[in-house]
Amino acid sequence: MTDGPGRLTAEHPLVHELVTQGPTGWRRVDATFAVTVAGELGHVVYSVGEQTVSRTPTETELAVIRELRAVAARSAVGPWWRMLVVLANAGEMQIDYDYGDEPFPEVRLFGPEAYRADLAAFPRDKVPVWLAAYIGHGDRQVRTPQQAAAQARADRAGHVWAVLAENEFPPLPVMLARWATVAAAFVAAKSDRGPRMLPWIGSFETTARSGSTLHVLPAGRAVLSGGVWEAPTLDAVYNGGVSMPKLYAGAPDWVTDPVLNPRATSGLLSFCYWWEAGHWYRGQSPPAEQCAAAVPGVWTRDTVIEIVAGLVGDGPDNDAIASWLSTAEGDLVTRETLVDVFGDDGSFDIDGALYQYSAVGLVPTAAEPMLVEEAISRVRDYITGRKLDTTGYPLSQLVAHRFSVGWMVYVPVSEGEMAIGRAIFYIGDDGVLEHSSSSIPPGIYIPEFEQRFSERQASIA
Repeated sequence: MTDGPGRLTAEHPLVHELVTQGPTGWRRVDATFAVTVAGELGHVVYSVGEQTVSRTPTETELAVIRELRAVAARSAVGPWWRMLVVLANAGEMQIDYDYGDEPFPEVRLFGPEAYRADLAAFPRDKVPVWLAAYIGHGDRQVRTPQQAAAQARADRAGHVWAVLAENEFPPLPVMLARWATVAAAFVAAKSDRGPRMLPWIGSFETTARSGSTLHVLPAGRAVLSGGVWEAPTLDAVYNGGVSMPKLYAGAPDWVTDPVLNPRATSGLLSFCYWWEAGHWYRGQSPPAEQCAAAVPGVWTRDTVIEIVAGLVGDGPDNDAIASWLSTAEGDLVTRETLVDVFGDDGSFDIDGALYQYSAVGLVPTAAEPMLVEEAISRVRDYITGRKLDTTGYPLSQLVAHRFSVGWMVYVPVSEGEMAIGRAIFYIGDDGVLEHSSSSIPPGIYIPEFEQRFSERQASIA
């Protein structure tokens, strides 16, 4: 927002219209007008006591706005795109002219064709990068699965190889642990700012409009992509007419829209890296140091410790934070880990912080022992849900016996009776339930069940 030509006085027709068209008792009016050669948008809001009253601009106001912009178009600074007026009934007045230094609110944003027409009528030496991308990105950064597959084949045929980005970003496991630790610290401190973790995604947006996402994929793969606000490479594309960098040059066919930062759909992606076979790669993205403004402080352990220490204030000291970070990098964070660091008096959000790790699998996977009541309830639901024959097998008499990793649940036979092939159910602490019978002695079945349990735990560790 800046000052501009066409300053208003209390006697100006626009001011007169805003004053006289307001409701009785108004104390302040906030008026916003967006204009191009293709049309106008406007919104006028009056404050009346504790309430607000809104209306659309009158034709008189829009006519005045068009004239004011025509005057601005003949000035050295050129025509603005939005005009904001704040007026108090006591006489104070503030006028701001918006030339697009920051993105316009969506409700005040015209379609791309309106801005193209306006620029044709009033050419400018430079257009804000966000607006230039809005009207001219042409889906050049979009990468559908079909496009990715075709491009990957063409790259192989043309011997186009990705750049090995060695020692630019930390290795993926380290980066993920550090990203989650910084996110956990912000959440623990109950801050609305900072990075966040979603299921297998790290996200980060700065107040300066830079940001990135880290998408973790199966088989040890990941995609790190995002945009630096007003990135020089994008400025050169949209204002200098140079070719769009081939951010996906040499990329595998799994680097596609679903795992790319949303900036790709608006043409504001300025970098894309991918992790495979234990290394980071990139196409024509800038080196990592030029992406730093869009990535959280995960570069070194000291960077993470400094961020966390500055965030939590009188909380844990640097040694405690360093120990916590080591635990995170070893995938061993538990609730007790965070309680040891922050305490559990409610000053910090421990459960929210722990979720930052669990969302990306950075917590121990060992199952907690299942309660006997839950084991019996699950077996009962299994039997009724599958409509198994319960003749001579009253579910009200189910009992459970504990073994190392779960429970053996069954209905015992009456005294003096024998039962061959009587149903026995084994349920592990991880919830896996197996249906067996007395034909296989528990002494044989349980060791095999324990072995399968161990293999399941190892597979997700």
